[in-house]
Amino acid sequence: MFGFLNIYKPQGKTSHDVVAILRRLTKIKQIGHTGTLDPFAEGVLPICIGKATRLIEYLEDDKAYIGVIQFGKSTTTYDIEGEVVNSSDKKISSKNIEQILPLYRGEIMQTPPIYSAIKVKGKKLYEYAREGKDVNIEARKVNIYKLELIEFNEEEQIAKVLIECSKGTYIRSIAHDLGTDLGCFGHLINLIRVKAGRFNISDSIKLEELSDMDKIREKIINPLEFLNYSHYDLNEEEKEKVSHGMNLKINKEDGIVILTYKNELISVAEIHDKNAKMKKVFI
Repeated sequence: MFGFLNIYKPQGKTSHDVVAILRRLTKIKQIGHTGTLDPFAEGVLPICIGKATRLIEYLEDDKAYIGVIQFGKSTTTYDIEGEVVNSSDKKISSKNIEQILPLYRGEIMQTPPIYSAIKVKGKKLYEYAREGKDVNIEARKVNIYKLELIEFNEEEQIAKVLIECSKGTYIRSIAHDLGTDLGCFGHLINLIRVKAGRFNISDSIKLEELSDMDKIREKIINPLEFLNYSHYDLNEEEKEKVSHGMNLKINKEDGIVILTYKNELISVAEIHDKNAKMKKVFI
């Protein structure tokens, strides 16, 4: 089996839980996901099966989320699962939020939460946090393409926002930082990933829908549908050369190209001066 699955990860399960379930169902060990979702979060989790795991680096990795922020309190984890560390009686309005959102749009520097899997000196940040040790967390450059207020409950001080962003953006940090800048504290209480690259929530599949191999095969996505690169269809002679790892002369612009044969992925190649060098071969 070779391809992608667009899985809807439910709350309470980790991304690794989903992979483990699919490994049990398919009896295939070579299964991976393209981006971790926190256990309390839900939504789109792209899964690669079989040799498709070798294509993860070629998939688009921008994300889109709907996040729900509770203002008035901040927590150790920046989300609902942490302990409250600050609180405030200050009340804000939707106008206050709208006025500050532009500061978070575009290319910004963001400090990840201490409770995250980022490694510092070979150790994950959450391990330092659990040991009560201080660690210097460097801010990282991320890109926020869109950040919009969907609705705001002024009585409960709860905001729902839409965020479209680059890979590596922490929505928990946005919730925390917004609360800090607004002077009232804040933390994330709900998160749904609605898009991951070309994988959309409207096309995602719940795990309970994949009860057997036949249903999994029905939902497998041909990798060619999600690889956003120029395609080149090989003839029989060219296919034979590629199967032996040989380079080809292809009249295409420099860059990554997807080599196919009768709508089947054969190879990912990189072209330079019309010379296509094989990067990944699948036959």
